[in-house]
Amino acid sequence: MALEHERKYEFAGPLPELAGAGPVATEHRSPVRRLSARYYDTEDGRLAAAGITLRRRTGGQDAGWHLKLPVHHALGDTVREEIQAPLDPEAPNEAPPAELTALVRSRVRRAALVPVVDLDTERAPTHLVGVGGAPLAEAVLDRVTARRAGRTAEWTELEVELAEDADPTVLDAVEERVTAAGARRSKAPSKLARALAETGGAPTPPAPPRRPADSAAAHVLAYARRQVEAIVTLDPAVRRQLPDAVHRMRVASRRLRSLLRSARAVLDRGATAHLEAELRHLAGELGLDRDREVLTERLTALLDELPDELRVGPVAQRLAAWDHERRTDTSALLTRLLDSPRHLDLLDALDRLLADPPLRPKADRPADQVLAKAMHRDRDRLADRLRTAFDSPPGPERDAALHSARKAAKRARYAAEAATPAVGKPARRQVKRCKALQQALGDHQDSVVARGALRELADIAQREGEPSFSYGVLHEREVALAADRERRAAELPVG
Repeated sequence: MALEHERKYEFAGPLPELAGAGPVATEHRSPVRRLSARYYDTEDGRLAAAGITLRRRTGGQDAGWHLKLPVHHALGDTVREEIQAPLDPEAPNEAPPAELTALVRSRVRRAALVPVVDLDTERAPTHLVGVGGAPLAEAVLDRVTARRAGRTAEWTELEVELAEDADPTVLDAVEERVTAAGARRSKAPSKLARALAETGGAPTPPAPPRRPADSAAAHVLAYARRQVEAIVTLDPAVRRQLPDAVHRMRVASRRLRSLLRSARAVLDRGATAHLEAELRHLAGELGLDRDREVLTERLTALLDELPDELRVGPVAQRLAAWDHERRTDTSALLTRLLDSPRHLDLLDALDRLLADPPLRPKADRPADQVLAKAMHRDRDRLADRLRTAFDSPPGPERDAALHSARKAAKRARYAAEAATPAVGKPARRQVKRCKALQQALGDHQDSVVARGALRELADIAQREGEPSFSYGVLHEREVALAADRERRAAELPVG
C-alpha cells in the first residue's frame, strides 16, 4: 500500500532539462520501458465514475495487479492510494484477485468486473534527485496506445510523481520548467478516463433530479448524498481496519438515519422507514467490538491512575482476561457484514433514495424555513427529554432518561448540521451547544456502562478468591464523575 502524489500533463515532448528546477540537483534518464495493462470495471463503469482504477500490468518493475483509490485532491494534485497484488504467472487471463475485488465491493455490488480497455505504453522515465542523492520525483513521458472494442486511440502525456517523503514543492518547481516547454495540465484524471473518452466514451450514470437550489429538498438530499458517499467510500478502509474508519462509517450511518427522521417534512417517512431500520442495524454491527474496545480503554486508564496502595490483587491481569473473553474477530465480522446481501441491498436502496427521493409537498419550499423548523423541533424534543431526566429520581431511571436525552442531543445536532448551509448562525449555534451536551451526556453514559463492568469484574474476582477492593474504589470514582457530568449537562444551554 502506498500513496501516489502526482501531476499529469498534456505534453508531446521532448522533456526539457529538469536539473536546477528548485531542489532538483541532478536527473537520471532511464531506457524506455514497454508496459501493457488491462483495466477492469463493470459494464456501466462504476469504478471509473468513482475515480477508481483496477488493472493487470505486465512489463516494467511493478508488474502485478494495481488498485488505485482516490484519497483527496489538494492544490490540483491527484493523490491516490495504490494497493498491489502479485500476478499468477501460470494464469495469463486470471480474474482480478479476491483481496482487491473486496475493496471495491461497495461500488461494484453484485455486478461483474470485466476487461474494459487495454493500454500499451512506451515509458521514458527520468529520476529527479536532490543534493546528497535523495530521490525527489520521477518524471515519465508516456506514449500510449489504447484499444477497446476494435477502436484505437493514441496520445503522449507526462506524469510527475513525488517520491516518498519528498517536499511537495518539488512538483511546483518541475511544473514551472515543463510548462515553459509547452506542457499543460491534463483534463483527464487518469489514462483509463482518457482511453474511455477517446474510444467511444465511458457510460454516463443518470443524473439525479435537479431541485431549486434554495429548496429544502436540495439541501436535504445534498446532506444525504454526503453521508451515503461516506458509507460507500469508507468501505475499503473499514475492511482494512484503518484508524477511525469504523467510527466514521458509524457516524455517517447515524447522521443519515437522523436526517430521515428529522426531515419528515421533506422525505416521506413511510417510504424511508425500512432505511432507518437498516441504518440502525449497520451502526449497531459496526459498534459491536468498538464499544468493547472503548470500555476497556476507559477501565485501563482508570486503573493506571489508581495509586499503588489502592491496587489490591491482580486487577490488571483480571481486566485483561475479562477483555480477552469478550473480543471478537473484528476483521472477519466486518467482512461478513460488508459482503452480506443485507448490506448490499442497503447500498442499492440508498442509491434509489438519491435517484428517486420520496418527496413530500413541502420539499420545494425555501430550505431556511423548512429546515429551521425541523431543527427547532428536535431542539425542543431534547429539552423535553432533559426535563424528564432531571425530574426522575437518581439511579437507574435517571441514567436511562439521560441516555435517551443523549440520543436526542445527537439528533438535534445532526438536524442543525443539515440546516447550517441554509439557516446559518442559529444552526451553527445549535450544533455547538448540542455537541457540548452530547459530550457531557456521553461521558455520563460511559460511566454507567463502566460501573456495570466494574461490578461484573468484582463478582468474578470474589468467585476466584481475589480481593474486590480496587473495583469498588474505581466504581466510586465513576459515580463522582457521573454526578459531575449530570451537573454540567444541567447547566449547559439547549440549542
